[in-house]
Amino acid sequence: MGIGHDPGTPAWERALGRFERVIIFTLMALLMVIVAISTVELAWVLVRDLSSVGQMLFDVEEMFEVFGLFLLVLIGVELLLSLKTYVSAGIVHVEVVLEVALIAVAQKIIVLDVHRAEALSLISLAAMVVALAIAYWLMRAARLRDRPSP
Repeated sequence: MGIGHDPGTPAWERALGRFERVIIFTLMALLMVIVAISTVELAWVLVRDLSSVGQMLFDVEEMFEVFGLFLLVLIGVELLLSLKTYVSAGIVHVEVVLEVALIAVAQKIIVLDVHRAEALSLISLAAMVVALAIAYWLMRAARLRDRPSP
């Protein structure tokens, strides 16, 4: 990481760098536990729902629950990837953060009961999706433009 590697760096900056690394590694460890527990929970929900087969394999509510859990696990994995990249390269990839945000909003939309949601909430979610999609597209376009041609 950028903070604290230069021997001429002041002691407070080195201490800050060490503190930052401890916090990031602690967050990574906690996130790994959360992702593992969420994955087990997802597997349990699938086994439970498949073992109680009735007329339909899954009803709509069960599918929303499974998709919601699946996307939560995916968000955790993406956040873990973002922290790993930060530790190894010392930078935050904005594209990964935008991907996580898009997945989180998609998860919210999937589990949303549109019959009970207020119109303003739906408009807000739509605006977030459009804003995040545009930001992601602009970041990706800039990265592809700046990449050296073969």
